[in-house]
Formats: sequence, C-alpha cells, structure tokens
Amino acid sequence: MKSAVESLNPTRVKLTVEVPYEELAPSVDAAYKTISQQVNIPGFRKGKVPPRIIDQRIGRGAVLEEAVNHALPQFYAKAVQEVDVRPLGQPQVEVTDVPAGTDGDLKFTVEVDVRPQIELPDLDALTVTVDDAEVTEADVDERVTSLRERFGTLLPADRAAVDGDFVTIDLTAAVDGEEIDSVKGISYQIGTGTMLEGMDEALIGLSAEETTSFDAPLAGGDRKGEIAHVTLTLQAVKERQLPELDDDFAQLASEFDTLDELREDLRSQAAQMKTFEQGVQARERLVEQLLETLDIPVPDGVIADEVHHHLEGEGRLEDEEHRAEVEAEARKALRAQLLLDAIVEKEEVQVGQRELVEYLVQASQQYGMDPNEFMKAVGESGQVPAMVAEVARRKALAVVLSKAAVTDASGNAIDLGSLFNADEDEDGEGEGEDADQPLPVEPVGASAGDPSAVSISDIGGFVPDEPVAQ
Repeated sequence: MKSAVESLNPTRVKLTVEVPYEELAPSVDAAYKTISQQVNIPGFRKGKVPPRIIDQRIGRGAVLEEAVNHALPQFYAKAVQEVDVRPLGQPQVEVTDVPAGTDGDLKFTVEVDVRPQIELPDLDALTVTVDDAEVTEADVDERVTSLRERFGTLLPADRAAVDGDFVTIDLTAAVDGEEIDSVKGISYQIGTGTMLEGMDEALIGLSAEETTSFDAPLAGGDRKGEIAHVTLTLQAVKERQLPELDDDFAQLASEFDTLDELREDLRSQAAQMKTFEQGVQARERLVEQLLETLDIPVPDGVIADEVHHHLEGEGRLEDEEHRAEVEAEARKALRAQLLLDAIVEKEEVQVGQRELVEYLVQASQQYGMDPNEFMKAVGESGQVPAMVAEVARRKALAVVLSKAAVTDASGNAIDLGSLFNADEDEDGEGEGEDADQPLPVEPVGASAGDPSAVSISDIGGFVPDEPVAQ
C-alpha cells in the first residue's frame, strides 16, 4: 500500500492511498462469503453459493462494494500511521478507482482535519503572578457563620418571608394555558437561586397561605427554556435560629474547648483554602498566557460540528447571537486542549491505571452514579481513551505549574508543589509492580480518527457496471 499526504492548510490534510489488489483480495473473499449468506438462489444453500454464480446473479460490482466497505477502515488507519498525522473530526472519503478484475489498485482520497503543529516555549521560563493569600477577620467570620448555620434550628416565623428564610411552597407551571407541571409541599431557601428564575423575588414579602404568579423560563424537561406562567402558593415560613457564639458552641461544633481555639483553627483552614485558590489561579493564568502568545489554529469543521451539536441539544439552532457565544467558547476550549496535548507529548506525560480509576470515581460522583456502573458505561461507550487524555491534561497542567516561577502580588515567591505535584510516586505501597501500569495517551480528536467511522455507501460509479440478474 502507498500513502501520500498533502497539507491543505495548518489543520487539514488530504491523503492519497493506493492499495494493490492482493491486499484487497482477503476482503473480496470475505465479501463473497457475506453475500452468499444473504442471498437466495435456487439450487444452492445459503453460504454455499459459488463466487461465479454471485457474479452472474448479483454482479461483481456489489461484491467489490462490500469488500471496499469492509476494507476501507483498516486501509485508512494504516495510511494515517504511515504519514504520521493526528486526525480530528470525521474523514471525508472519496473512492476514485477500484480494480475491475484481479488487476489494478484500489485508490481513494481522504480529507480530514488534523492536529496543528504547536511550537511550545521554554516552560521553565514561564512566570505568573497571583493574588495575595491574606486571611482577614471577615474570612474567619464567614467560616464561623457557616458553622453556626450547620448547628442552627428552624423555627416557624409568623411574618412575611425575607431573604434567607426557609419556606414550604406549592408550584404550578403552565405554557399557553396548558398545565405542564405541578408540585406540592417542596422546601426551598430564599436567595439560593436553585429553582426558577424570578422565584426569589416573588417569595420575598409573601405571607403564609398567600398566592402569587410570575413568568419564568423552564429549567429542565422536554420544554426546557420555554416561558411558563408559574403560580406559587406559600404554605409556611421558617427562620433559622443560630446558637450563641461562645465556648459552649466551640465544644458543640468542634474538638476545641474555647471559641478562640476554634477561630484559630478556622483561620488555618482559610489560609489553606487561599493557597489552593492561588494554585488554581496560577494554572488558569498560565494557560491564558500560553494561549495569548501561541498561534494555535483550530479546524473550522470540528468547531462547526461541535457548535451544531450543542445548539441542537438546546433547541436553539436559529439563535445566531447564542451561536456566536458557543462558537467562541468552543474555539477557546479546543485551543486549550490542543495546547495541553502538546505539553503531554513534549513532557512524555503518562497516566497510570490507578490515576484513571481515581478520576472515574470522582466523575461518577458528579453524575450521581455508582462508580462501578459508571466505569462500565464508560468502557461500553468507548470513552476510556478520552478519559485517559483528560487525566493526562490535568497532569500536564501540574507539569507547567511545577516549572513556572509563581509570585504573589506582593512579590513573594509561592511554592505550590505540595498542591499540584506532577512527579509524585504513583506506584503505591504493597500494590505490586503492575498496580499502576501506564496507559496509552491519545490526544484530543484521536478517537475521531477511528477507522470504523469510515464507510462508503455508494461506489457504483467506480465498479464494473454489471446487471443484476433476476
């Protein structure tokens, strides 16, 4: 097999592939067997129809079409490896010639988006500035208040509802006069904004047994986004009574004997959180810095497919303003992924099995699924390579952070190594030599190059035009 590649632009190539008949022959033989199992020809049992009879009754063209459809994915995959390109998105295949008999070559071309070449800077020379990690009394007070709220009690309030109250409500939603949802006795805290848009404003000032109405977009379901007329009845109002802030509270809410000791511990927790926030900020600013300074082109076709899929899922294909927003976000996200994949490759980042499992367990919690069921679903859907790539990108971020010089706004050097250690020992103790074997890391879009995605539905114009016998 011969393969050649032509660069159409920085993110798209054209492959020209020639396959001699002897390499296509096994697929032709398999095609005869497949068709033999499918046709009913008098005098022959299924699966026992000779090739010459199939040629006479079905046509050589149908055989070659079946053979090419079967063989094309593996030839495409082999061509991609030979010319060393990294596909993104779905390939566009055109069969230009097929062998008429046992002579000649199968010829086809493929146009496909590919990963662009990215010239990374010296990662050791990167610098970034983050906010100071000063812990104020307000930070400590906020944590104290949060702790008091956890130990507070809810008491009935004989007054109109105010921000922060806990209420029991009945809701009915209708669109164009048609009731589409109704719930009773649900609990809600005013001000959290976790339900319908405008509901907090409708509740404030309302007393028990009073009813009001407002219009709001539906937050979920088949009619998500549609404007509904919502009727709301307030059944009960409760307010949270906080415990007294003294040594007794410190003993109730913690292992400390005094309020001063509790506050000091909360101050330490706040400082740790500030340091963690510095690390997150450093990672974000480093990525932004690299994206601003590097030329990372992205394939328009990949972006168009992503935007269409996103808008179709939202039912907003005609919303041009939203389309522009989604496209900008998609471009930025893909540029960031391509950047991190380039770092993964340059730094030879590897992902261990234990790391993948830990990531999948965390992801399962976000979806509210049992970890084992989630991992099974990921495996069955063929998403494991994508998950491995995501873990690798996270490690790439840690690599960048470990190499960069990080300072706070006051000019103090910040050591974030303890938060994001890219070089920590991953073998574990007592787990054996094979406990965390490295997994192959595929860059973004690698799965889109899956040759199983390639098929030709009609190559009739490139095969001998033999009649189908009736």
